[in-house]
Amino acid sequence: NLMYNLPRECIRNYFPSRKCFVFPTPTTPANMPHLDSMDEADLCGSFRKVADTFCRFIFQESRTKTVKGGHKVTGRMLGHLVNTYVETIAKGSVPCLENAVLAMAQIENQAAVDEGLAVYQRGMEEVKALFPVAMGQISAHHLRSDHQATQAFMKRSFKDENGDFLKALAVAIAKHYADLLNQNEDASEKKCASLLEKLSAPMAQKIKEGIYATPGGYELYCNHHDNMVAQYRAEPDKGVRAEEILEQFLKEKSLEKNSILQADKKLTENEKKIHEEQEQRALAEQAVKMEAEKQHQLEKLIQERERSHQEGICQLEAKMVQEAKEKQQELERALDSKLHEQEKLMAKGFTEKEAAMKEEIQSLREKEEAKREEKEEQSRNFRAIAQGVMESVSNGLGHYFNYKKAREQRKAIVFKEQVRFNLKSGAVDNIPDKERMTLEQDKMATPKLKTGAVGNSKDTTLPKVNTGTTGKSPGSEV
Repeated sequence: NLMYNLPRECIRNYFPSRKCFVFPTPTTPANMPHLDSMDEADLCGSFRKVADTFCRFIFQESRTKTVKGGHKVTGRMLGHLVNTYVETIAKGSVPCLENAVLAMAQIENQAAVDEGLAVYQRGMEEVKALFPVAMGQISAHHLRSDHQATQAFMKRSFKDENGDFLKALAVAIAKHYADLLNQNEDASEKKCASLLEKLSAPMAQKIKEGIYATPGGYELYCNHHDNMVAQYRAEPDKGVRAEEILEQFLKEKSLEKNSILQADKKLTENEKKIHEEQEQRALAEQAVKMEAEKQHQLEKLIQERERSHQEGICQLEAKMVQEAKEKQQELERALDSKLHEQEKLMAKGFTEKEAAMKEEIQSLREKEEAKREEKEEQSRNFRAIAQGVMESVSNGLGHYFNYKKAREQRKAIVFKEQVRFNLKSGAVDNIPDKERMTLEQDKMATPKLKTGAVGNSKDTTLPKVNTGTTGKSPGSEV
C-alpha cells in the first residue's frame, strides 16, 4: 500500500489542482516501434479522441503555468528553468525550484532592462535626426519614450523586490538622455556659429577694406551690425543655445565695435561715451536673454523629471498591486484545494490524514493573514524604491550638468585668453589706418586648452566650441 499510495500523495501535495487523462495505447504492439513515422490517421481512434480532449483542455481551460508569487512562465523562462535544473543535476547536486526561479529572475530582469533601454533609444531616434531642436520638443519625446520603456520593463520583469533593476534602467535612460541633450546643444552651437559666421562675413570684408575707417563709419557699422543680428534672430530652428551663442558673439565683437567707435573722428568724446554706455546696456540685455534661455531649459528639465517620476510611481504601484493580487490568488487557490482535499479525506475516514491536512490549512490561513500585514511593509518598500529611482535619475542627469559646467569653464578661459591677446596687440586702441582695422585677429590662433574631468563625470574629452567669430580669431577653437 505504501508504494501504491506514495506517488499519489506526492501528486496531491505538489499539484493542488489536478486534471488527469488516461490515454489508451496509440496503436497495436507491433506498430509501436514505428510510432514516430506513422500518420495521425493511422493511430487508434480512441487515442486520438482522448488526445483531442486533452489538447482542448490545455488550450481553452488550463491556466498558464506560474512560479511562486503568481508570475506567469513563458517558453523562454521555462527554458531557463530547465537549463538550471539540468546543470544542477549534472553537477551531482539536488535542484531547488526557488534557487532556479531566482536565477531565472536575474536573467529576465537584466533582459527587461536591456529591452526597456532599447525601446527608449528607438523612440528617441526620431527627434535625434532633427537636431538641433527646441527643449520642449526633445522633452516631449523623452517623456513618451521613457514611459514606453518603463512599460516594456514592467511587462517582462518580476521579483525585482528592491527595485535594483528598475533603478538600473532609470540610470541608463538618464545617461542616454543626457548624451542626447549634449548632442542637441552641440548641434545648436554648430548651427548658430555657422550662421553668425556666414552673416558677419560681409562686415569682416568691409573691415579689411577700411569701409568703416572713415568719419561716420561707426554709424554705418552699427546699421550693418543690427541688420545682421535681426537676420540671425529671424532664422528658425536654431536650437537651445541660440541666445547664448549670440551673446558670446556680441561680446567678442564689442572689442571690434569699440575700436571703430574710438577711430570715428566725426563723433565727439561725449557722443562716444554715450555710444559706449548704449553698447554696455545692449550687452547686458543680451546676457539677460541668455540667462532666461538657460533658466527655461533648467525648468523644463525639472518639470519633465517630476512628470517622469510621477508616471514611474504610477507604473510601479500598478506593478506591485498586480503582483500582490497574483500572490493572493495563488494562496487562495492553494487554500481552496486543501479544503477540498480535507472534505475528501473526511468522507473516506482518513482521520490521521485529516489532522495533517488541518495543520496545512491553518498554515495557509496564517500565511494569508501575514500577507495582509505585509501591505504596510510593501508600502514602505515602494516609497524607498521610488526615492531610489528618483536619485538614480538625478545622478544620471549629473553627466549632463557636469558637461555644461566644463564647457562654461573652458569658454571663460578662452575669453580671458582672447582679451589678454587683444590688450597685448593693442586691438582696443584707436585705429589710425586701414591695416589696424583688421585688429590683427585673423593672424593669431589660441593654443588648444586641455580640460580635465569635472565633478563625477568620466568624460575628459570635450567637443570643440566655435564661438562664431569670423576668420580665425583668437579663442574661436579649443
